[in-house]
Amino acid sequence: QVQLVESGGGLVQPGGSLRLSCAASGFTFSSYAMSWYRQAPGKERELVATISSAGGITNYADSMKGRFTISRDNAKNTVYLQMNSLKPEDTAVYYCKAAHALLGRAYWGQGTQVTVSS
Repeated sequence: QVQLVESGGGLVQPGGSLRLSCAASGFTFSSYAMSWYRQAPGKERELVATISSAGGITNYADSMKGRFTISRDNAKNTVYLQMNSLKPEDTAVYYCKAAHALLGRAYWGQGTQVTVSS
């Protein structure tokens, strides 16, 4: 049974930091590229960051560059998103996604709420 379980969300003040985690099980984690997406109320889900299966390649949405860092630990089957200098506009539900391009498979987590407010 495939599971992606996000954690680490919460309420933080502007300028603060949060570290999200996504623990994976039920598939070969080290073979999948991992991504973080977010969806704010009334808006479409958008890509935040992606990391390759071995962790050597990362990509970020322009608005997150320099503030967010995606990383992974294949020994722990976990992907992380370190978020610094948070802004109110970062408020959203954050989802992790696993994708295997060759197999055409993709899995989503249930999301974790991040609220940036004073």
